[in-house]
Amino acid sequence: MQIDLSGRVVLVTGAGRGIGRTIAQTFHREGARVVALDRDAGALAALREESLADLVLECDITDPVQVREAIARVDEQFGRLDVLINNAGINAEGPLESFDPALWDQVFAVNVRGVLNTCQAVIPLMKRQRGGRIINAASFAAIIPSVDAAAYGASKAAVVQMTRVLASELGPWGITVNAYAPGMIPTAMNGFSALEDAAASAKLDQLSIRRWGLPEDVANLCLFLAGDLSGYITGALLDVSGGKFATQDPGAAARG
Repeated sequence: MQIDLSGRVVLVTGAGRGIGRTIAQTFHREGARVVALDRDAGALAALREESLADLVLECDITDPVQVREAIARVDEQFGRLDVLINNAGINAEGPLESFDPALWDQVFAVNVRGVLNTCQAVIPLMKRQRGGRIINAASFAAIIPSVDAAAYGASKAAVVQMTRVLASELGPWGITVNAYAPGMIPTAMNGFSALEDAAASAKLDQLSIRRWGLPEDVANLCLFLAGDLSGYITGALLDVSGGKFATQDPGAAARG
C-alpha cells in the first residue's frame, strides 16, 4: 500500500521558506494540489515561478478576516480542502523577568491565534465534506522548554492542547487533528547551522540519531498524517526529533 495524495487539496501556512517550503514542495511532488499561504509576497512569487504550488495567497494568519478570505478563495477554486498544515510560527527569546509583554503577545498571535484562525476557517469545509486532516506544528519545546524561550515553549504547548481538544470535537465528522514536534532542524530561526564545532557536537549529543534533522523528515511525517494510513490516529503529538533526550544522555552510546 502506498500513500496516495494525488488530487487532494493541501494548504500549508508559512510556505514561503524553510520547513514550510519543503512541505509544500513535497506534497506537490506527491500529486497534491498545494495552496501556499505566507505574508511574504516575494517568497510566494518564487514558489509560483518554480511551479511548487497550485495557488499562492498572501495572508497574515493573525488576521481572521484575511484568513477567511483566503479559505473562501480555496473553496471557490477547488470546492474542497482535504489537509491543513499549520506550519507558520515565530520565536522570540529573553528572560521572563524582563520579557516584553508586547513581544509575548506577538508570539502567541502567530503561533496560537494563527492556528485558531485557520482551523476556524477550514472546519466548515471539512465538516461539509465529512472528512479532513489538520496537522499542527508544535515543537520539542512543548515537551521540554529552554531557558530564555518561555514564550515559544508556552505557545507550542498551547498548540498541543488545542490539537487534542479539536481531535475530539471534530472526530464525529471524520476529521483527524494531530501535532508534530520537530527537534533540532537548522533553520534561519534557530541558528543551529552557525554553531561552532564544539557547541554543535554538544547539541548533537542530545540526539539518539546523531545528525541534524532535515526539513524532509518533517515533510515525510506530514505526508503520513495526511494520508489514509493514519486514519485512526488523532489527538497525537508525534516527536520527530531523532530521539532527542530519549534517554538522559543519548551521546553516551557514541562515546562507547
